[in-house]
Amino acid sequence: MNISMSTKRNRSLSSSRVAFYALTLSVLTACGGQGGMKMGDDQFAVQAVAFTSSNQSTQYPATIKGLQDIEIRPQVSGFIVKLCVDEGATVHKGQALFQIDPTQYKAAYDQAKASVASAKANLETVTSTEANKKMLHEQKIISDFEYQTAVNNLLSAKASLAQAEAAYAAAKQNLGFCTVTSPSDGVIGTFPYRVGALVSPSVAEPLTTVSQIGDMYVYFSMTEKQLLDLTRAGGTLKEQLEKMPAVKLQLADGTMYSEEGKIDAVSGVIDQSTGSVSMRAIFQNKQNVLRSGGMANVVFPYTMNDVILIPQSATQEIQDKKFVYVLQSDNTIKHTEVQISNLNDGKNYIVTGGLKPGDKIVVEGVQTLSDGQKITPITPAEKEAKYQKALQDQKEGNIQTAFN
Repeated sequence: MNISMSTKRNRSLSSSRVAFYALTLSVLTACGGQGGMKMGDDQFAVQAVAFTSSNQSTQYPATIKGLQDIEIRPQVSGFIVKLCVDEGATVHKGQALFQIDPTQYKAAYDQAKASVASAKANLETVTSTEANKKMLHEQKIISDFEYQTAVNNLLSAKASLAQAEAAYAAAKQNLGFCTVTSPSDGVIGTFPYRVGALVSPSVAEPLTTVSQIGDMYVYFSMTEKQLLDLTRAGGTLKEQLEKMPAVKLQLADGTMYSEEGKIDAVSGVIDQSTGSVSMRAIFQNKQNVLRSGGMANVVFPYTMNDVILIPQSATQEIQDKKFVYVLQSDNTIKHTEVQISNLNDGKNYIVTGGLKPGDKIVVEGVQTLSDGQKITPITPAEKEAKYQKALQDQKEGNIQTAFN
């Protein structure tokens, strides 16, 4: 009999434990985040709206260019025998880029060099002959004609030497042109010609392009009205440029470039077909992140004053219209339409109508509310404090207090 009663008591305790664990598990499962933790059935965070300032920005599509993009073209004809750098390499002024077959130019150089040596030897001979003839002429031993012939031969020899030296200089220059070098520091573009290609000074496409990218130009356009808003203060163009704000650059991958830029040029002519004005900003490129020919967005920052900002989480969208719940004096809420600006920072909306400073709106949990519902308003700080306490109670195992 005692054994039977003990068995029943153990079974009853086991069933109670199972039921308690099941209840605990269901509560934990239902309350996985802040939204699931009860702050009180009718407690909702409420915030008063007020005038404030908002930092906004306007973007303009832009094209990135080096300070100078130099086309590299050969100055002599021949076959490419060597590529001295890789595409995209950073090069310095005077660095070799291509090697053109120098065989024929080396032969012409050697021949011109030999011609100079021959002309010099001939000049020495003719000079000596002229001196002897002059002495004989002075002694009346030879005629005037014979002496004049010697003088003419000397002048001809000097001209021949000058001609040979000019040919030598040209041959030497052509031989040097067989090594195509970079005219400035910069970054190499692509190579349309490879080893074995026949190139000449008249080729339609350059061998490559060297872009100076220490600083980069960024070209963009804005409307005439937008330009007037920036330059309305007046003054000279230089003064207007100095007053313009620093601009930022959004790269093609969506990231913001680390360096700020400065507008340094504005076109003096408005494009009649588009009504836009071309502008140029300059950015430093210390890390060689920017590349000539790239695309980006120039970002103009500006500040909007005396605006009302509301969290996007405080709004509901119904048929492309935005609504908020406005707290009334009797703690009921009114479903109110608001007008918002197209500008937003991804977290807040700029309200252009429907609210006035001092209005109180529900900022969280609006999807569970209905028009005319009565709530207990609390501040966002109070809600956060309750949430943190609930998390702490849950962590410490205080199941009874964690979700009350």
